[in-house]
Amino acid sequence: MRWPATACALLALLAASALPARAAEQPQAEAPSTPATRSGREIYDRFREGLADPDCGKDSSSPRWRKHFAAAPQRMTQHDDDVLALFGYVVDALRAASLPTEYALIPFVESGYKPGARSRGGPAGMWQMIKVTARNHHVPIRNGYDGRLSPVDSTAAAVRYLKTLHGMFAGDWRLAVMAYNAGEYRVFGALRRSGQVARSADPEKLSSLSGITRAYVRKLHALSCLLDRADDREQWLHSLDRPVPLLEAVVLPPDARSIDGWARAHGRDPATVRRLNPAFAGGRIARADRAQRMLVPALPTAADAATDVAVGAAVAPLQVTGDGDGITIAPVGAAAADADAGQSPQPRTHVVARGESAWSIAHRHGLGTPQLLARNGLTARSVLRPGMVLVLDEGAPAATDALGQATPAAGK
Repeated sequence: MRWPATACALLALLAASALPARAAEQPQAEAPSTPATRSGREIYDRFREGLADPDCGKDSSSPRWRKHFAAAPQRMTQHDDDVLALFGYVVDALRAASLPTEYALIPFVESGYKPGARSRGGPAGMWQMIKVTARNHHVPIRNGYDGRLSPVDSTAAAVRYLKTLHGMFAGDWRLAVMAYNAGEYRVFGALRRSGQVARSADPEKLSSLSGITRAYVRKLHALSCLLDRADDREQWLHSLDRPVPLLEAVVLPPDARSIDGWARAHGRDPATVRRLNPAFAGGRIARADRAQRMLVPALPTAADAATDVAVGAAVAPLQVTGDGDGITIAPVGAAAADADAGQSPQPRTHVVARGESAWSIAHRHGLGTPQLLARNGLTARSVLRPGMVLVLDEGAPAATDALGQATPAAGK
């Protein structure tokens, strides 16, 4: 049946007028947003705080393995490398599980913190799991998806396994990492043959274990001491004191079909998300019978934007100066009142913002880091927390928190 010409024209007009409405119904892709960040120094401090064996005195670690891993601290300073962000993600997972942060060094030893690493013998991912181990620990492996290459799935499985081993071996991280390398039954057998028990064992005397397994502890301790001693170098600390993307695991919606499509729709950089998630072959997200997770840069929250405002309100009335790198405060009108009274001006102070370090604050105010620490009763190992009020002038009272309470030992 043929339609009259006028009817055809009317239908065409109606179809054309409907197009904008349909287009408006389609979800619009967002431009990549600036990710939430934290200071690399904060990651390093959290790692240091969580160590079970921080002793790095003379001859406490292996010279051979210190030399072998000498480049690891330098990798953490490279802006175009994901290692520090991934390291922070693993440190956070371990701290949440109340485990020693020595375990965060395992991916350095196993893969150099490369999510897509593969070995000829079959192990894969940051944690270098073989397929049978992955499946035993509920890491999904199926057509188009290898969970060993997922920092989310593999880290969750590794932390669960390390938590189990940590309990099995009386909280001795050295025995736990030996078991991670060789299997728990071999370590239990070696303890029995050497006449030792886990709570008082000397791992070096477990001679029935392979040299590779016994060296595992020396490798991790050497790496730990390399990072511990690196903070003696001011330039290295300065390189760490930079914004590092905060990573988070997200659950993908059932209809997600590509990493690039999801990233564009949710304000993330597709190349970054693809690089962090090599588990999805070719960047494709195949249908699955369970929720799938992906590691992505977190986006800033409203609470992040309000942090500086809250800090300023806690010590009101104050005069606040500075920019996004930090703020300097003084009581409103204090300087003028002191000048009128012929008194010395009030001492300068600085409220610590999230991600700041002693080095960055000292540099900002033209001080040496040792000067700033000494004036506040702190040491090089002290951890600065948001809201702490540091004095900048010599002879002023020591550090306080945002409510004016003294915190001379904060972070020690």
